[in-house]
Amino acid sequence: MKQVAAAAGVSVGTVSNVLNAPDKVAPATVKRVMSAIDRLGFVRNDAARQLRAGRSRCVGLVVLDIGNPFFTEIARGVESSATDRGLTVLLGSTDDDPERERLYLDTFDEQRVHGLLVSPVGEDLERLELLQSRGTPVVLVDRDGTGTSFSSVAVDDIAGGELAVRHLCEQGRRRIAYVGGPTSLRQVADRLRGARTAAEAAGAVIEVVPTREPSVLAGRAAAASIAERAPKDRPDAIFCANDLLALGVLQSLVMLGNSVVPDDIAVIGYDDIDFAASAVVSLSSIRQPSRDIGSAAVDLLEESAQDHRAEPRHVQFQPTLTIRDSTH
Repeated sequence: MKQVAAAAGVSVGTVSNVLNAPDKVAPATVKRVMSAIDRLGFVRNDAARQLRAGRSRCVGLVVLDIGNPFFTEIARGVESSATDRGLTVLLGSTDDDPERERLYLDTFDEQRVHGLLVSPVGEDLERLELLQSRGTPVVLVDRDGTGTSFSSVAVDDIAGGELAVRHLCEQGRRRIAYVGGPTSLRQVADRLRGARTAAEAAGAVIEVVPTREPSVLAGRAAAASIAERAPKDRPDAIFCANDLLALGVLQSLVMLGNSVVPDDIAVIGYDDIDFAASAVVSLSSIRQPSRDIGSAAVDLLEESAQDHRAEPRHVQFQPTLTIRDSTH
């Protein structure tokens, strides 16, 4: 920094301001300092800056499964909003594994991240509470944090489950299979809860077909087991806990060919990922505003970072129904 200051004809303090608070420096001076930085090939020592500032300018984002396009879109929303604030994003995917979640949390804690955005694997938030008590802002993502010490951003999954099954019932469906799992995930459980409410109101029956994971392969296996039944024992509609499961269900039903979608079995998913519209039978789905979720999470994180004593705030988006060929 001394070399940059000498080359630009300014003080070391001015170089520091250009790097950390450029709005405090005249534009012409900023241009001169940045020109000197380029000529000298100066790279800021971020580890040293962290020691002085106490925190890095990185945000840790921990999601359940980055292979799920829903979480990919959340990450894009986080990245866009973080970049606007001069922050960078470090990403970890837990694959629904509590031990892997702990590893990422410990790693990001060692990196002294600016804050954490976390989609928790389970209900145990003790580790997150410890990190927050030590000064690391934490926001829960895709999880309602009401009743906790954390700000949160989520979608009303109970309403989403109701919306999906109400649509199926309006199409005359009464024997509905819910394909989803693991049920330990709150999102899966909440969508089932909403589905049961809508089914009861319409006089329909919900059958749960559990899966070990919310993946395309798990959806294919679930549909294959349903297709093995006698026609009279099959459901006339399938509601899947996410679109990956629903795409697997569609693939299996089409390949087996003994049940026509939607004539024999209607199929609806959840998330409305990009692939839903281009499926072999375009997939009806419950849409979540995934990028908005990511952006809102960064907003909440900055609020917490600026005032650690502020009361937690909870943002809840409402899902919407997208109707396509698989149900209509």
